Amino acid sequence: MMLIRTAILFPILSIALAAPTLALAESEMHLSRGEVGYTFHPNHVKSTKTTAQVMQEWQEAKADGSYQQSLVNYPAPVKSVGPGKTRAEVLNELKNITPAERARMQAIYTKGAG
Repeated sequence: MMLIRTAILFPILSIALAAPTLALAESEMHLSRGEVGYTFHPNHVKSTKTTAQVMQEWQEAKADGSYQQSLVNYPAPVKSVGPGKTRAEVLNELKNITPAERARMQAIYTKGAG
């Protein structure tokens, strides 16, 4: 009985362990034994866009400034969607929150909480 169980489980376990590495064979990253643990193969990338589409997106990014912003290590500035709330509106919202919401905010923002 033990021999039959081993004969059945060993191939199943082998396939289960090999499946993730077989999936990586079709990707642009392959496992390696180096310090990083993988190698990058850009020729294995399957593009869904044409060169013209990529160039168009690049021109748009240069025009709106997001391309230049991507060259620095800071997040891109968020574009304003309209006027923000006034100080009075924010204070009014703060005064009118429920006790449960106030307790939740205090648990999140109080020093040493959590």
